[in-house]
Amino acid sequence: MIDAGRGSDERGAVSYVDIEARIGAKHPLRTMRRLTNAALAELDGAFSGLYEKGGRPSIPPERLLRAMLLQLLYTIRSERQLVERLAFDMLFRWFVGLSIDETVFDASVFSKNRDRLLTHEIAQGFLSSLLGLAEVKGLLSAEHFSVDGTLLKAWAAMKSFRPKDGSGEPPSPGRNGEADFRKTKRSNETHASTTDKDARLVKKGDGQESRLGYLGHALMENRNGLVVGAEATLATGTAEREAAAALSERLPEGATLGADKNYDAEAFVEGLKGRGIKPHVAINGTVSKIGKVRKTAVPIEVTASLGYAVSQRMRKRIEECFGWSKTVGGLAQLKVRGLDKVRAVFVFAVAAYNLVRLPRLLAPTGEVCPIE
Repeated sequence: MIDAGRGSDERGAVSYVDIEARIGAKHPLRTMRRLTNAALAELDGAFSGLYEKGGRPSIPPERLLRAMLLQLLYTIRSERQLVERLAFDMLFRWFVGLSIDETVFDASVFSKNRDRLLTHEIAQGFLSSLLGLAEVKGLLSAEHFSVDGTLLKAWAAMKSFRPKDGSGEPPSPGRNGEADFRKTKRSNETHASTTDKDARLVKKGDGQESRLGYLGHALMENRNGLVVGAEATLATGTAEREAAAALSERLPEGATLGADKNYDAEAFVEGLKGRGIKPHVAINGTVSKIGKVRKTAVPIEVTASLGYAVSQRMRKRIEECFGWSKTVGGLAQLKVRGLDKVRAVFVFAVAAYNLVRLPRLLAPTGEVCPIE
């Protein structure tokens, strides 16, 4: 006789499962889902305008974006793996909005609807709506900010970076043919990737190899380290300062902006001063080959202030966003091509980073017991 309670494969004819009851009351996804739904409610008009001509998609956009958030939060490499996880994971079903017996959408359908929905405007709208929620606004600083950029590795091999005029030896035949780049001068003026036309050859720092990529930029408020602005651009020598100037346009007069020494350029610093923003920029004291120290554009009175030292310490927190986006969010290697798609996925990943931070920041801190 087999004991049904000790490993039997027997199953009841009917099973009633309340997914809501299975999710822990303090599970961080509860707060994330509540904030996500509130932010998506603000985008309802954008969704309607996006689909008014072609009709509504087979997957509701709210479910699609929630599923994409799960893919980032749990480092799921592909849409097919995400769909497989949705088939059996009750936590995933609950977050997306699928009932326990509802059929999961096909991976190909998911991919096509994602490409149609996730535009730069929708990603920026989601980030803005999330930061605009009343309970989130109270966490943001209105005075102190930091800005920085990071290299996003393009989905293109170096062997695809070939002369624009069609000259040059093609890679050897085969599935992964070899190409010899020795003693070959290559630049963005004369060469372009045949795989990703928008990818640029870039080197982020001295001693690092050149690679095809884009640049991601983030504006962070210094109180809690939440990102309040994000953008991705082509990888050029001035892209970081240009993007920082655009992102800082929303800052109020009297605010401070911390940045590393790459932003120590006269045009950028004077632009901040002209708008009443204090340039808490690290001094670029590079020494030339003849021993001459580079002149800084940051005023002496700014570097001597106490707030300058604080900004220089706090600005490094922005690397936490970049690190999370690459190690957890999957942006260490882009999986899309073209600037428009790169902009969308980068901004959406930054919004997901904020969403991860919010449950802990919004959690009640408790009361201090009085001393008797």
